[in-house]
Amino acid sequence: MCKALHGGRLVRLLLFNLMTDETDPVLGFACVWIRRLAAQCESIDVITMYRGAYDLPGNVRVFSVGRERGLSKAARVARFYRHLLRLLAAHQYDACFAHMMPLFAGLAGPFLSARGIRTVLWYTHRQRSAQLRLGLAMSWRAVSADATSFPYHTKKLRVIGHGIDTEFYSPAPLSTAPDSLGPPAQGGADVPQGGKGAGLPWHGVEIDDETRPLVVQVGRLAAIKHQATTLAAVAGTEARLALIGGVQLSHSRDYERRLVEKARELALEERCQFTGDLMAAEVRDWYRRAMIAVNMSPVGLFDKAALESMACGVPTIVCNPAFTPLLGENADMLLTRDPEDVAGLRKRLDRLSALSDEERVGIGRQLRENVLREHSLDRLTGRLLAVLRTGELPDSPHPQAPSPMN
Repeated sequence: MCKALHGGRLVRLLLFNLMTDETDPVLGFACVWIRRLAAQCESIDVITMYRGAYDLPGNVRVFSVGRERGLSKAARVARFYRHLLRLLAAHQYDACFAHMMPLFAGLAGPFLSARGIRTVLWYTHRQRSAQLRLGLAMSWRAVSADATSFPYHTKKLRVIGHGIDTEFYSPAPLSTAPDSLGPPAQGGADVPQGGKGAGLPWHGVEIDDETRPLVVQVGRLAAIKHQATTLAAVAGTEARLALIGGVQLSHSRDYERRLVEKARELALEERCQFTGDLMAAEVRDWYRRAMIAVNMSPVGLFDKAALESMACGVPTIVCNPAFTPLLGENADMLLTRDPEDVAGLRKRLDRLSALSDEERVGIGRQLRENVLREHSLDRLTGRLLAVLRTGELPDSPHPQAPSPMN
C-alpha cells in the first residue's frame, strides 16, 4: 500500500477507523495519521464508526456507519456492509488497516480474504473482548505501540511504537519558557481555560500563582488513570496541579466526583484545577507551562499522553516500566513503583522540583530525543507501511517475539 509495494506505484488503502474527528480530545490524532498515510498512497477510503469535523487531503474519502446520528447497532452494521460491499465492487484494495476497530476487521474478514486483501489491526489497550479475538482471527497481522499494550499472546503481533507528532508536541519557544506563559486567560482561543464541561459546583480554581511549581496530568478522568494518587502526592508538596481531561462520553461521573471531594479533603482548592476536555493545542500549552508531568497509567496502558509531554521536553514521571528504555539514566527519578505509590511519586516530585532549571531542561531534552527516535509519527508511518507491505518490520527480517502477556 505504499510507493514500493507493487513496482513502485501508488496504491489504494481501505482503512477502518473508530472516530474520524480531529476536534476530539482523545481520538483526534487519527486524522493526523490519515494525513500522513495519504501522502504515501494513491487513495484512502475510510469507513468510520463516527464522523465529525476534519480537513483531510483530496485523496481521502470518509464513509460513516452513523454513530454520530444515533443509529442503532443493527442499522450501523447494515450501513457498514453497504459501504464495504459497494467499495469492494468498485475498487481493488492493496491492503486494509483497522485502527482500533477489531469489530470492523471481524465483520469484513471473509469478504476481504475472498479478494486477497490482507488486514493489519492496530490495537493498544489491555482490555480483552470477543470482538478483539474475532478481529485478530481475521487479520493477517496485529500492530501495537508496545508488546505489553496488546492483551493476547500471538505470533501475528508486530510492535511499531506510537506515532507522536513531534513537530506539534515540542518545547515552548525560548521566549516562553516553562511557567512563563502566565495564567490561563478567560476567553482566549489559544490559551487553556478552566472548567470546560465541569458540571460540578466546584471544579478547581484557575491556578495563577506562578511562584509554585506546576504539575500536570493529562488523561480522561477514570480510575485506571489513578489521578487520586497524583492528588495525594501533590498535597504533600508546594506544587500546583492541573488535571487535564474529562469523563469519557456515556461513562459515569462518579470517579470525577470522588476526585473533586478528595481535592477538598486535602485542602487543594487553591492550587488544583480540573480543566475538562481541551483541544490538542490547549493541552500542548499546558505541557509548555509545566515543570513536571505525571502519568500513572498502569502496565498494559502504554499511554501516548506520557510521550506527548516528553516530546514537549517536560520531565515526566511514570509508573509503567514499559517506558524505562526512554528514561535512560534518569529512570530512578522518573519511574515509580506502581500507580498507587503516593510516597514514591511525592519523593520524585520533590526531587525534580529541587533541581535547577538547567538540570530539568537537560532531562526534558533527553526525553524528547528518545521519543523522536522511538515514537515519532514518521517512524510509525514507515514501520506501519512495512508491515502492510511485507508483514514484517523494516529493520527486522524475522518475526518479532510474541507479546509476553497471557
